[in-house]
Amino acid sequence: MGIPEPEVAAPERRAGPGWRVAGAFLRRPEASIFVVAVGLCVYFSLRSSAFYSSDNLKNITETMAPIALIAAGEVMLLICREIDLSVGRVYALAPAIVYVVSSEEQHGLPIWVGVLAALGVALLVGLTNGVVTTVFGVPSFITTLGMLFLLNGITLHLLEGTQVFMPGGELFKNIFGSQPFEYAAYLNSEFWWALGIILFLQFVLTWTRWGLHTIAVGGNPIGAAEAGVNVRVIKIGNFMLCSLLGGIAGIMDSTRITTIVPLQGGPDLMFLAVAGAVIGGTSLFGGQGSVIGAFIGVAVLVILRTGFNIIGVSAFTFELIIGIAIILSMIVNVQVGRLRNLGKLQ
Repeated sequence: MGIPEPEVAAPERRAGPGWRVAGAFLRRPEASIFVVAVGLCVYFSLRSSAFYSSDNLKNITETMAPIALIAAGEVMLLICREIDLSVGRVYALAPAIVYVVSSEEQHGLPIWVGVLAALGVALLVGLTNGVVTTVFGVPSFITTLGMLFLLNGITLHLLEGTQVFMPGGELFKNIFGSQPFEYAAYLNSEFWWALGIILFLQFVLTWTRWGLHTIAVGGNPIGAAEAGVNVRVIKIGNFMLCSLLGGIAGIMDSTRITTIVPLQGGPDLMFLAVAGAVIGGTSLFGGQGSVIGAFIGVAVLVILRTGFNIIGVSAFTFELIIGIAIILSMIVNVQVGRLRNLGKLQ
């Protein structure tokens, strides 16, 4: 009886490039919310042909741009376990300062001086929030809640409680508030600026030392400090970034609609931005988040709102779904964090 030959294992079949790309995509934290966004687009387009009309797509992108910018700033703060409730008021204050500095009725200085002044004030607001939170130990929720009311009062005084026209020549409006390409009937300058800034911040978060330190501060602040990370600088810097983005969003949006309203933005805009960030995979417990995910999360919220309007669903339903989405997102975040702590997820 001969000696049986050892079995030779069949060579492992490698997945094709398409499957590898699909697998890499599905491993991304933004994948699930992206699938939801696509599903919503398909559903609303089947319910009404008006969903893909140029007017509706223009409405979606114009609504998304300022919320997505603010959501990007909130992501950077939420990752390091902080939040900014005042950024919606920075959104109103920044164009008000542009008006005071550059309008013919006020000081009449060049528009670029007004923009720089407005962005400087936005940075100062973020610096104040960061210093009060990190140096004096006041929780950011309380710090920025107080700043919210303070900025609202300043804006009302600057504009005397009235709606005014946004100053700026044609070149300024073309850069920040117009439709830059004839064939892109629903993509204005503001959307392109927002998309570019969001992609840049995703790069910063993923590939730079600042992003790595931001995640480290949120995941384990004591360990990050012991490793040499300046926790205070990281948090203050992200507070300033969030306020700066709020100021940029306010200036661009007021340029697009050509007017400034003292009570524009506010808590509603801020909470939509935070909701988009949370739905997009950013944890309120810190240490985890995605700027691209927040952008897609905001897209889902805006698509829901416009889609409901088109098919005639009550606006109350939109609020209900936002609440459910936030609660479910947090349940998933908590459970995923628990599994990671138990070593069951890598």
